[in-house]
Parts: sequence; structure tokens; C-alpha cells
Amino acid sequence: MPDLNSFKKEALAQLIELLKIPSISTLPENKPDMDRAAAYIEAALQRAGMTRTELIHRAHHPLVYGEWLGAPGKPTLLLYGHYDVQPADPLEEWKSPPFEPEIRDNNIYARGATDDKGQTWILVKAVEWIMQRDGKLPINVKFLIEGEEESGGETIEKYVSEKPAQLAADAVVICDSEMFAEGMPTICTGLRGIVYGELAVQGARQDLHSGVYGGAAPNPIMAIAEILCALKDRDGHITIPGFYDRVLPPAPAEKEAWASLPFDEAAYLEKEVGSVALTGEPGFSVFDRTWARPTLEVHGIRGGFTGDGAKTVIPARAVAKLSMRLVADMRPEEAIAQLQEAVKNVTPRGVTAEFKLLHGAGPSLVDPDNSFIRESALAMEEVFGRKTVYMRSGGSIPIVGLFLTHMAMPSVLMGFGLPDDNLHSPNEKFHLPNFYQGIDAVIRYLERLGA
Repeated sequence: MPDLNSFKKEALAQLIELLKIPSISTLPENKPDMDRAAAYIEAALQRAGMTRTELIHRAHHPLVYGEWLGAPGKPTLLLYGHYDVQPADPLEEWKSPPFEPEIRDNNIYARGATDDKGQTWILVKAVEWIMQRDGKLPINVKFLIEGEEESGGETIEKYVSEKPAQLAADAVVICDSEMFAEGMPTICTGLRGIVYGELAVQGARQDLHSGVYGGAAPNPIMAIAEILCALKDRDGHITIPGFYDRVLPPAPAEKEAWASLPFDEAAYLEKEVGSVALTGEPGFSVFDRTWARPTLEVHGIRGGFTGDGAKTVIPARAVAKLSMRLVADMRPEEAIAQLQEAVKNVTPRGVTAEFKLLHGAGPSLVDPDNSFIRESALAMEEVFGRKTVYMRSGGSIPIVGLFLTHMAMPSVLMGFGLPDDNLHSPNEKFHLPNFYQGIDAVIRYLERLGA
């Protein structure tokens, strides 16, 4: 059997092969790549010693399942990850091609490097190492790795809602979040939920000449701008009636813990955001605004003529992509209804407007005193040599809420990414020391649970 360092080097080489697969779940032309990535993951689970593996085919991309249940009387963990990635656009901003992994400055650069192929690989390789070393595992494990996390998660949502007996476990472990800072072991205790959809505004039956009809015909792009500005004011306060009614403020102990984190707002502005100023609701800290407050964001607007040159047209239709991030104790269905009613009330004359949901998920908040979370924090402390900190994340991992709602399983969010890993952006990376120490931390976690 190779030593652990050699094993990790081999694990990196295998990860590079996985990163070369452009498994972009939202693009139909990448369906063959999705199937190839799923098969690669299943083969890896078989190498890791799983006694049963399965590709679960439903409507879209397959789920990959694996299990080893040879430790009677010991806890059972469900290990979750996803093999799909975001589109790589804009390609011209990548320093190296997104699906040709390149190692620079102790980081591996590729789409999916940290979100989430690299972090999923940590779970697979930690289990494989223990199995190679001991011929067995200290606890029971089940893997469920999906291919639609970046495109709505329809397949896994339906599957988990059916409450299949084969998924039953004491807790879920997810490596799909970040450390607060390099070298600082971190457990994420809260995630924002999401409502994502399209706001469509219809004006005239067809595009109109702006000279002939301008001043009399409604303009859907102007109407969308008016609607959006009516939903959120210039200070970032969302004006949808009732929207904040269910928002639970962070507990005093949690706020105190956040205040102790090493955070430099000026450095955050310069290195992570890169704008001239931060925005958001007055009176709330950056942590409050990104972890514990809901949001309404616009992701794109299309309509009319946007090509080179001139075309004096009043468009018949315009569409805006919108999302709302939700916090505990908000409910997606209620937030959707509130948004739709608000849109109805602020739609200007001459147009019709409709918000259509594309996907949504509720927020989640876990108790840091849960024994599975405490043990993960202690395992990370042993490996990284410093006390584990607790934080929330402004992002959404819809499966966390689904596991809690349908299977009553708490999720342990052991993240090994870094704030500057460029998730969903060009030049996504994964810090190699985090990849290697992540494997160590998961190994130690499984050993602690089995002790």
C-alpha cells in the first residue's frame, strides 16, 4: 500500500482527469459529458471499496449512489456532492482553458475545481484511503452525488422527497462550502435559501418604430426598470410588503462569534468585491447583509436591440432574471406570492408583467451543538492545528433543506474552499494544501465517529 502522501498525489491526478470533463448540466449539448462524469464517479466509488454502486436515472442527469454498510452498531453518514459545474463563460477571461486544469502558485485552476468536484473528491478519497489501510471503515457510509446542483436539482429533489430507505442515515456530510480564511478550519451552520425566476413584461403585439410610436406606445424595458426600482430602494431595502416578517435575527452568541472573526472590510472590498464601495441596508454589518439578511438581485435583462449600430425600436417584450435569497425562517412559497403580488401592484400602465419561478429552495440553520457537527469541528482542529470557527454562508445548497425536511437528517458542512476561489467565475481554483488537508480531516472525522 502506498503512503498517504503518494496516495494524495494520485488522488490529485485522478481529480485532474475529472476536471477535464465539461460536465455543464444546464447545457443540453453537454449531456454526453454529464454521463461520462457520472460514470467516472461511479468507477471511483467502486475503487473506494463500496459494496454496491448504482447510477440512478430519472428525468435528467443521473444520481450516483454507493454504499458500504459493514459496521453494524456504528453511525451511518450520507456523503453528498455534485459532479456538475457552471458554464465557463466568459472564456476570454480565463488565464488557462477552464477544462484544461493547470497548477499555478499551489492552486489548481479549472471549472469545478472547488465547486464541487475537488471537494467531492475529498470525500471519495478519504473513504478509499481508510479502506485501503484497514480493509474496512470505522462507520457505515453512503454516497449520493448528483449532476443537477447547478441547474435546479430537480432529479434529486424528487428522489429525496420519496424518502427512499436506502438514503437513511444519522447525518449528511457536505464539502461544498468555504473556510473563512486560509488555514482556519470552518463549519458552516446556516445557508440562505433561494427563489430564482424570470420577470416577463409584455407591451405591444410586436416591436414598434420609436419615431412613429414613441411617446404613445409602452416600452417593456422601461417598465421592467420601473418595476425593479419599486421592489428595492436605493439603500438596498426590499420594499415588498411583508417580506421581512419572518426574518429571524442572529442569536447574540452568534453575533459575538462573528465579531471575533478576522475581517478587514477594506480588504474585502478591494480583493473580493472589487468595486468602489459596498452597498446594502444601512445599519447592518457585512456579515449580517451576506449571511442573515434576505436579498433581491437582478442577474440579467434582455429585450429590444443590443447589436452593433442603431435600430430605433420599441421592443414588444422584455425579460429580467431575478433571484431572492431567503434566511430563516422565510418560506419560498410565501416569498414568491409576496413578490408576485408586489409586481402586480407596481406594474405601470400599458404592459402586463408576470414572475415565473424556475427553481427554489428554503434556507437552513443547524445547531452547532449537534454531536456530528462537534466531532467534525474537533477533527478539523486536529488537522489544521487551530480552533474551528463557525460561520454562515450567503449561498444556497438546496439539498440541505431537502435532507432536513424529508429525511430529518442534519447536514455537516465541512468546507475547504477559500473566499477567493472564484466560484462561478473565470479562473476558479482550489488551494492544493486545502485539498490535501481536507482528505486528512475527513479521515480523522470518520475515525472519531467510529471510536
